[in-house]
Amino acid sequence: MTLVLFNKPYGVLSQFTDRGSPTARATLSDHIHLPGIYPAGRLDRDSEGLLLLTDDGWQQARIADPRFKLPKTYWVQVEGIPGEPDLDRLRTGVTLTDGPTRPADAARIDEPALWPRDPPIRVRQSVPDCWLRLTIREGRNRQVRRMTAAIGFPTLRLVRVAIGDWSLGDLAPGAWRRA
Repeated sequence: MTLVLFNKPYGVLSQFTDRGSPTARATLSDHIHLPGIYPAGRLDRDSEGLLLLTDDGWQQARIADPRFKLPKTYWVQVEGIPGEPDLDRLRTGVTLTDGPTRPADAARIDEPALWPRDPPIRVRQSVPDCWLRLTIREGRNRQVRRMTAAIGFPTLRLVRVAIGDWSLGDLAPGAWRRA
């Protein structure tokens, strides 16, 4: 079995081809040249960080399927400064348009040491921002972004740093390694 940890850069699709797009967008094939591996789950084009790829269908399902409740940890830069009551809403679960979320682990953190994002996030001088560490055990479409928006703090930057026991570590954007 092959398992690959990849630091997906901003703007890269979590797939190997970009069919149907009138303009070519960056894909996994621009970074990884291993035959027979596929992403275990997704990471949105405008999100960065850890993406796991494997050639084992059972492993792929175990990583991606919410039934296994594999924790996924994110560093999330949000607009505004959420207080403990706001974080408690994430910790108990928030209601989204597709139903309530499972409780998340949520905490404010110091700004992490990260690579510069290209393009940089939009910054509004009159609105402060801060970083959160958010761990979820499900994986709905754009879930973390929708959760922070539901409590009134839109996401500016989203970096997945861990999936289960696998972590990004010092892997540079666009780089990969075998687990």
